[in-house]
Amino acid sequence: MAVPEDRQPLIATLKRAAFHLKDSGIPFCLAGSFAVYARGGESVDHDIDFLIKAEDAERVLTALAEVGFRGEVPPEGWLVKAWDDDNLIDFIFCPVQRPVTDATLADTDVIAVNACHMPVLSATELMIHKVLTWSAHYCDYARGLPVARSLREQIDWPRVYRETAHSPYAHAFLFLIDRLGVMSLDETSALAASL
Repeated sequence: MAVPEDRQPLIATLKRAAFHLKDSGIPFCLAGSFAVYARGGESVDHDIDFLIKAEDAERVLTALAEVGFRGEVPPEGWLVKAWDDDNLIDFIFCPVQRPVTDATLADTDVIAVNACHMPVLSATELMIHKVLTWSAHYCDYARGLPVARSLREQIDWPRVYRETAHSPYAHAFLFLIDRLGVMSLDETSALAASL
């Protein structure tokens, strides 16, 4: 169901930014909590994330500045930011130490977000990004559970298993959601090993 834009001003900002990125011919896709929302899932965050390639970061800020957004280049080195009044958009080009590539941007589906069609990151890649954010300094499984539950049929669990195998935090999360009946860890690991 569409979110009324007068109750969720971030939706209007998201649509405005997507329109101008498409109009400028800059490759991008919607990620983060609004991508979960676009795919019919339960969103637990309240910010806008787009994925872009690193070489397009300056073009993004220039294109959006021309239509009134304020740009920012933070010190982190893996994203740029744009402000539409008080609404913030993160344009991420290296999420969880994985550079955005043409292949990343192809791992999408065009989905209508409040009647604005745009590329939306796959549920599998959304889940991979979510579980790879966890570390010894931050590990909040409560933020991943709604994503796993609401998008479980769209997620390629063997791929998630393979691409997060190096992370003990990811493995613990997969064990947890297996015990909760979201997916089968035995089946997932067997399928991952056979590929």
